[in-house]
Amino acid sequence: MTMNRNTKFWISLAIFQVAFGFTVFALTREHYIEAAGPRVSAGPLRPMAPVQPGSIPQSDLAQFATATAFQTNSNDPVEIGRQADQFFANKQYDSAARLYERLVKLVPDNVDTYNNLGITLQYLGRSDEALRWLNEGVAVDAGYQRIWLTLGYVNSQVGNTEEARAALTKAIDMNPDTDIGQSAANMLAQLP
Repeated sequence: MTMNRNTKFWISLAIFQVAFGFTVFALTREHYIEAAGPRVSAGPLRPMAPVQPGSIPQSDLAQFATATAFQTNSNDPVEIGRQADQFFANKQYDSAARLYERLVKLVPDNVDTYNNLGITLQYLGRSDEALRWLNEGVAVDAGYQRIWLTLGYVNSQVGNTEEARAALTKAIDMNPDTDIGQSAANMLAQLP
């Protein structure tokens, strides 16, 4: 059975489209994963960083925030952490800070919660409190690279250049090849 030329063309075009689609997906997948930023769960293990503002569509965040705004009576650390992260992602920093403070009381050995609370308080303009929580987080786990980056950032924002330099240097010394180490190096290079 022979195929006419027109049928071969359409089959070839369909195969090309499928192959092209998979190629585009494979090449752009990493970009979208990185652009979305890491997300935090508040379990007893050390979670990743908070969701970066702008990485979730605002319509989804608004719908989620409305549905969950009054469901924070739970004492489940995972649920509190999820809601705090959502408030943070939606730039509702007051609500996020309150939940992160509750979470620190429930899971006091989770250094990432101290980090999240510190950066949230900094965004609220409460730098002294942010530095206090970040330093408490360092006391919980001085081996956590991200908290040193955040501590350096907050110190740089309030003009504590030497403290910022020390914290950023510590973050770099821990591992200069990670994204956090590279961010710390960039911040350090921008210090006066």
